Amino acid sequence: MKPQTAPLIVRTALREAFAQLRAAGVPSHTLAAELLLMRALGRDRTWLYAHPEEVIRDSEVHLFTSLLARRAAGEPTQHLNGKQEFWSLEFEVTPDVLIPRPETEHVIEVALDRFALRELRSGHKQTFSGEGLQIADIGTGSGCIAVALAKELPGARIYATDISSAALAVARRNAARHSVSDQIHFVESNLLDEASHLSLFFDLIVSNPPYIGRREAATLMREVRDHEPEVALYGGEEGYELYAELIAQAGAKLKPGGILILELGHNSLLAVQPLFDAPLWMNVGVTNDLAGIPRVIAAERL
Repeated sequence: MKPQTAPLIVRTALREAFAQLRAAGVPSHTLAAELLLMRALGRDRTWLYAHPEEVIRDSEVHLFTSLLARRAAGEPTQHLNGKQEFWSLEFEVTPDVLIPRPETEHVIEVALDRFALRELRSGHKQTFSGEGLQIADIGTGSGCIAVALAKELPGARIYATDISSAALAVARRNAARHSVSDQIHFVESNLLDEASHLSLFFDLIVSNPPYIGRREAATLMREVRDHEPEVALYGGEEGYELYAELIAQAGAKLKPGGILILELGHNSLLAVQPLFDAPLWMNVGVTNDLAGIPRVIAAERL
């Protein structure tokens, strides 16, 4: 932002912010500028455009200027605002967790569709609350998948793991924010290692595992490469190395007929799909995202 000799008004602040972020190569620079001004002013978008002549206080100008500089330098808007929407729910995000992406919502959709189909096959009523289900969310991060499933299936018990204690702290706060703490048991664990010691078997295991290859690091956007946690990004040199162990662990911890649903990287399918060729698995299906990329693979245990 340029030094101001006259009071700064909303319209001018937005116009200058658009130009600053565009020049810095920030993707979706218009939306980023709006969100950061909303944060600085404590207002919503409707208010911004209904009050274009409103004078911004000096303290708010200072905060907005600081936020813009950090965004121009590559910090994600979600980290600056401290939140991201997922499944129509607002989640706290910090640099300790992966920022929830819209593509991951397909994991929730596939889980609910699989359960609905299972209920239909069994002749049960279609109003399904998940009563009695045991679910595991592996690598929960912000807790977005676990919390969304808890909201959709209030009768289910969810076991959410992450290797990062800092991520689990964020996930716990998100569960509390959405009043589902009683449904979710958070455990620090590498994949399903801790669950392997329990006499607990699951109806559903879901995971959005690290699936970016370290050899791809240089191709990532700076917002991702420099600001999101490596432990949540990289699944090995190629990116798909964790799937074999995760699928093997899931096979040992799913009930007969239990469902495994995994998010895929943009180029993971050819490496991951053959792992389901074992006789243990049936009804393997792949779901594409809105860009036509294979995004979710699901299977049921015999």
